[in-house]
Amino acid sequence: MSLLNEFYGAVDALQKKIRDTQSESISAAAQAIADCISSGGQVHIFDSGHIINNELICRAGGFAFIKRFNYTFTVESNKRERNVPSPIELDTLTEARLAFSRSSVRKGDVFILGSVSGKSKRVVDIALCAKEAGCVLITVTSKEYSSQLESDHPSKKRLFELGDIVLDNCAPAGDAMIEVEGVEHRCFPASGLAAAYMLWAVCADATEKLLAKGISPSVYKSVNFPGGSEEVKRIDERYTELGY
Repeated sequence: MSLLNEFYGAVDALQKKIRDTQSESISAAAQAIADCISSGGQVHIFDSGHIINNELICRAGGFAFIKRFNYTFTVESNKRERNVPSPIELDTLTEARLAFSRSSVRKGDVFILGSVSGKSKRVVDIALCAKEAGCVLITVTSKEYSSQLESDHPSKKRLFELGDIVLDNCAPAGDAMIEVEGVEHRCFPASGLAAAYMLWAVCADATEKLLAKGISPSVYKSVNFPGGSEEVKRIDERYTELGY
């Protein structure tokens, strides 16, 4: 079998495993989003990985109501070169709580949080803050991978242990899917493909559930079509007015 066909087979198997094992969680996530939007809530997404922060945001055919959550800590002090003090360890929980306190996140919102390994202190702190804020926390992670790792967080919790709804991306330990002869490490990660596949499935089911509630969600048209920029602006204005 060619490596190309082996890759196709691995992707087919990954998607089948998601359909066979994650359909209930996908439906639960869609219901949480539909209930949130119909109640005037918002949907936030934060991803420490490689794809879903961009995959779901401002995409043609995608929801206007899914918004990126992110924060940074920047110091501007452009003077002549001089010795810089040694860096100190940042208190990521304090940072996360400050970010949440200054954000539009409110009780009853949906917060989607992605991390393949689900073990970093920052990711766990964000999960804890989302729960403190009263959000429905949807986590996107690999149970197989994460369960073999020790958490970096003092609580020793990992992302799959914190979500109200857990979407298991079914990625193998280490993420990469295929052993290739002549290559030192396994190749071709599963997590990005899986996360996009699952979350668009959530969006499809959420669309049906919203329509059943009499809500037609604002969906973007491609900006590249004639008049596309104006249409995107109109969709943004519709979302701002209606909340969906």
